[in-house]
Amino acid sequence: MGSKWRKVKLALGLNMCLYVPEKPEESSPSSSSTASNHRHHPGGVPSRFSSDASSPSPLSPPALECRPTTATPSSSRIRLSKSGTRASKRTCSICLATMKVGQGHAIFTAECSHSFHFHCIISNVKHGNQICPVCRAKWKEIPFPSPFSYLPNERSRINSVEWPREDGWMTVLQRLPPRLDSSSRQITSLSHAPEPGIFNDDEVLDQQNETTEEVNTATKYAASSNFIDTLEVKTFPEISAVPRAVTHNNFSVLIHLKAPHRSGQNSSRNQTMFSPVSQNTHATVDLVTVLDVSGSMAGTKLALLKQAMGFVIQNLGPSDRLSVIAFSSTARRLFPLRQMTETGRQEALQAVNSLTTNGGTNIAEGLRKGTKVLVDRKWKNSVGSIILLSDGKDTHTITSPRTDYKSLLPVSTHWDGGAGFQFPVHAFGFGADHDAASMHSISQISGGTFSFIEAESVIQDAFALCIGGLLSVVVQELSVKVECVHPKLQINSIKAGSYQTNVMADARSGSVDIGDLYAEEERDFFVTVNIPVDGSSEEMPLLKVQCVYRDPITKEIVSLEEASEAKIQRPAIVIQPEVSMEVDRQRNRLRAAKAMAEARVAAENGNLANAVSLLESCGRALSQTISAQAGDRLCIALCAELKEMQERMASRHLYEASGRAYVLSGLSSHSWQRATARGDSTDSTSLVRAYQTPSMVNMVSRSQTMFYGNPQPQRKLRQAHSYPARPGPK
Repeated sequence: MGSKWRKVKLALGLNMCLYVPEKPEESSPSSSSTASNHRHHPGGVPSRFSSDASSPSPLSPPALECRPTTATPSSSRIRLSKSGTRASKRTCSICLATMKVGQGHAIFTAECSHSFHFHCIISNVKHGNQICPVCRAKWKEIPFPSPFSYLPNERSRINSVEWPREDGWMTVLQRLPPRLDSSSRQITSLSHAPEPGIFNDDEVLDQQNETTEEVNTATKYAASSNFIDTLEVKTFPEISAVPRAVTHNNFSVLIHLKAPHRSGQNSSRNQTMFSPVSQNTHATVDLVTVLDVSGSMAGTKLALLKQAMGFVIQNLGPSDRLSVIAFSSTARRLFPLRQMTETGRQEALQAVNSLTTNGGTNIAEGLRKGTKVLVDRKWKNSVGSIILLSDGKDTHTITSPRTDYKSLLPVSTHWDGGAGFQFPVHAFGFGADHDAASMHSISQISGGTFSFIEAESVIQDAFALCIGGLLSVVVQELSVKVECVHPKLQINSIKAGSYQTNVMADARSGSVDIGDLYAEEERDFFVTVNIPVDGSSEEMPLLKVQCVYRDPITKEIVSLEEASEAKIQRPAIVIQPEVSMEVDRQRNRLRAAKAMAEARVAAENGNLANAVSLLESCGRALSQTISAQAGDRLCIALCAELKEMQERMASRHLYEASGRAYVLSGLSSHSWQRATARGDSTDSTSLVRAYQTPSMVNMVSRSQTMFYGNPQPQRKLRQAHSYPARPGPK
């Protein structure tokens, strides 16, 4: 009988004992504990499987001969019984607790078919482990803690009330990037490694390895295909005519600039809204984010910050580079400047999601390291910038209200002559407890903007507004020169907000250093002159405007050869000269900004009643102007902004909680003529944001309507508009 069984086995090619599976048993919590007590044949499953599967009873008769053998992988799988497989799937091999759907625990099933509790396996793989703890198989996909997924039963992206307080409050599946070569370093390991003395370990840029001829050819092609026209320059005298026998002192001429636009902005909605930013449609960026991870950022704040950073990472192009500085009582660099390729994005997301909160707030140290990353870099993209976010006051550097905020910034962030600001710091004050005065000062000194994030839920939209601009820079190192044309004319002043101006000693010429402009961004500034008596001609030339700037893609210097010229008529008699609507609306902007600054000084001195009175008087004056009477949208927005500030100065408590930050954010926006986030964008009474460009509008809309490439139900937010709109020609 035994010889017959041996022949059967040899004919079938089976070097193993034959078993008949037992009758399937019902699932029970005790099955895993009793599995090891089931009988198995001496020549059975190797020891590494004995804890996972029970061996069924052998065939009768007992005299059946089974030759001890060495199991192969195929034979091992055959020897596992169905009941044994079910037993292993019912028990988490890490915590040994039962796993059953409906018990409130998420379950992760790996590609090797082993299952675990989500929270168990996350703790196992969070440091880069990609091996199954049961069978030691190498996974291609791992569970990955992330704040970018919806909670179960959650329709809205934001629901801070019901969120758990853990940092890793959500889990998604991430496909691991291809294995890096030996020259590449894992970001997760760098975040814990000692920092080098010089941050010159930034990732090499692809274009740095090309020949000069190849670079020039590629950049010229990119410029011709992505940018249309050149900088637009217009002039608007305040009135069209002055009698030839009359003088007119402090006569205003408005200089209007508008940056060229990108052809990619007019692409289809799907391409604009849901596609990652292409490396060929914008000047490449080196971005350093300096993030507050002090103890006060714990819970929902940190989760929302991670979510916002995820949006930034996903929307940077593969040639853009990112570095992250995290600061609390001290500061550390999570990883050097790294290209946001698919691999770079995955590793950056892992590094950001590893952030935890503790300690105090050392803004100065965070800025020092953030600036050092840009100063020490070996390779350079066209645009360099810093994003700073904090929800508290600097507890290590600022010792009194009179601290010199300029000392917080390294010298490399200050004005660099005609090149403008090297590394503008775009500061974001988060919540009611941040130091708005220091954050505003930091941004002003460096040439950046200050945004006030009042509601936690809009932090991602605020970041989107900022990077929408940074990813659309089309003009750099812009310098505007103004010269008097008429021999008797002299310049009295140049009013350009926070931009550096210069009037020559002979008062015959002057200049304004603008720096960078985003696509379709506009700038307006006034030049005042004294109009002399002149009967030599019916027309009097006033000013000639010339502009010089650098194209960020081709690196070439662009000089506008045909200068724009401002002229007025000089008839003998002027009955009713035509008043420029453009000049009137820009005067309203300057008047409102001046009132805001004066009101802020009064409020800081404790005189809130006077501050409110100043804002109220300015609002009444604006409503009487010709642009307001004509329904100008900018004037209407300015009046609404003044009213909002009055309400936030109704009491000392309100002013301290939000009024100061709201006013400073408004002053930052008007002084640079650049959009900032203010207040709570879900509030219907909030100001329609001014100075937004189409690129900013598109990025904010993407933030509000997309979820990493998949459109989601629209949040109840006010529609972002490009504002203010200029009246068309009549």
